[in-house]
Amino acid sequence: MTTPANYRDYRVMTLPGDGIGPEIVAAARQVLDAAGRRHGYLLAYEEGVMGGCAIDAFGTPMEEGLIERCQKCDAVLLGAVGGPKWETTDPHQPRPEQALLGIRKGLRLFANLRPVKTFPALVHNSTLKPEVIDGVDMIVIRELTGGAYFGKRERVGDSAYDTMLYSEAEVDRLVEYAFGVAEGRRKLVHSIDKANVLESSRLWREVAIRVGARHPDIELRHMYVDNCAMQFIREPRQFDVIATENLFGDVLSDESAMLTGSIGMLPSASVGAEGVSLYEPIHGTAPDIAGKGLANPCATILSAAMMLDLSFGEREAARAVERAVETALDLGARTADIAAPGEQSLGTAEMTDAILAALAAG
Repeated sequence: MTTPANYRDYRVMTLPGDGIGPEIVAAARQVLDAAGRRHGYLLAYEEGVMGGCAIDAFGTPMEEGLIERCQKCDAVLLGAVGGPKWETTDPHQPRPEQALLGIRKGLRLFANLRPVKTFPALVHNSTLKPEVIDGVDMIVIRELTGGAYFGKRERVGDSAYDTMLYSEAEVDRLVEYAFGVAEGRRKLVHSIDKANVLESSRLWREVAIRVGARHPDIELRHMYVDNCAMQFIREPRQFDVIATENLFGDVLSDESAMLTGSIGMLPSASVGAEGVSLYEPIHGTAPDIAGKGLANPCATILSAAMMLDLSFGEREAARAVERAVETALDLGARTADIAAPGEQSLGTAEMTDAILAALAAG
């Protein structure tokens, strides 16, 4: 395909993955291409194999050379990986999740961004009272390359251990990034740790204080992770930007996702200091509905909007896609996971069509 002279062109590596992954990535591509026609850019796609499908095909969680292929693209769009078929506690057997850790390390992605924003049309879907979650707008920024997920681990006899290890440089990099995000928001950062118990958290807090001193215009608050988990339920509107380590961030970001009423609505981005970033919905592979055309594509479409913004600088197009999702919801479009009792639900294709129609209407 020849790119029109006045069009900006980008190359995207798509990793459909397992379960509903191929369906939701296909939906996101439709929306990305439609937005491109309206906003003057053109995307070229490559496709890679990663997750359980890679284990089936190659015996490893990702195809050989995938990271190098990703590095030659401008961004990576991931569907979802994993499922009961590949679950195992045998440390010698490959698992789909190893691919996630591997690609984050290979692409040097140090921060995971998970925006959590309630949609007015869905506020009654949450298990929390509408008055508690109405107006929630925060972002959880999770460190991705350190902590217990990458520390030394071993089984010794009938015991096992995992090491939570951080350097000052790793903490500084993550917290500094969080402060940069806060500059464009409400200028509030919560640094989440367990400094009353863990030495690694005491280091985290010390570094966070030093970073905060470099940004006197931004308020820094410290909170223990257990209290933060409670405050998400008690008063989530108090949060703006949250900075935390890998394991804590993994747990808190999934908890925060349910504030919106469905994990199927929330996007994420994993970014590095330079090079290629990765975008993915935070939900799983939903093998029970895979191939049935029932999956909610919204989180993947919103992840694609983050890609337009953060990787390509196509902010106008990104906002248009986000508005199209919200408009479709306001007009009553619902997949089964976000439909109230008695509401008609749409399949993946119909929900995507509703978003495309809203995008076309501007």
